[in-house]
Amino acid sequence: MPHPIPTHDLDAALTDAARRRCLRVLVSLAGGGALAGVSLPAAALSLSDADANAGLKAALERGAKAAVALLGKEDGFLKNPLVRIPLPGPVESAAKMLRRIGQGKRLDELETALNRAAEQAVPESGPILADAVKSMTVDDAKKILTGGDTSVTDFFAGKTREPLGSKFLPIVTTATEKVSLVPKYNAVAKKASGFGLVSADNANLQQYVTGKALDGLYKVIGEEEKKIRQDPVGTGSAILKQVFGALK
Repeated sequence: MPHPIPTHDLDAALTDAARRRCLRVLVSLAGGGALAGVSLPAAALSLSDADANAGLKAALERGAKAAVALLGKEDGFLKNPLVRIPLPGPVESAAKMLRRIGQGKRLDELETALNRAAEQAVPESGPILADAVKSMTVDDAKKILTGGDTSVTDFFAGKTREPLGSKFLPIVTTATEKVSLVPKYNAVAKKASGFGLVSADNANLQQYVTGKALDGLYKVIGEEEKKIRQDPVGTGSAILKQVFGALK
């Protein structure tokens, strides 16, 4: 009859197995490839759950700060093809015809104004993004670690889209109210929306810009977080080097 495994040894084995599974996910996220047959370095196996959680929070916080700094300045949106806000669908569809009749300058001014409005709004997001990271739960961390390429974007959008939208909208409204095409567009689009000719997302320019600004912000946060995982040493952060550097 086999001897029973002492409880403390069993607990240790289960804890180690759980840590290995978590670290295999981190390896995959850090570019380690397939999980099967992964040989983890000793430094990775020595990480505590608290260290792994602190490393993830540090990566998210740093990624959010980098994204805000990148986008919340002149040309942060306008000159960034990843997040540049285009003219809304109905205007974009008619752009060629409008340019042919001499409206090109006004269209360019409108597109610039939309992107400038987003650039002015983004700096207000810092405290709300930071609070989202601080309040991250174990379940949130699990979803981020196992959620694929959009997990960071999904996390921030789920936690902050509503409060940030409320902060962004008045800033965007103030920034665009001097552009003569904005009230004209809104008046026409509102009527067209009532007949189903314009989608709800395109029916109001200020709301359109607010939504696009948030989409761009979350996208860049995700991209910045990926860079941190790929080069943790380059961040100069001790916890990031300890957690993500251990997986190299």
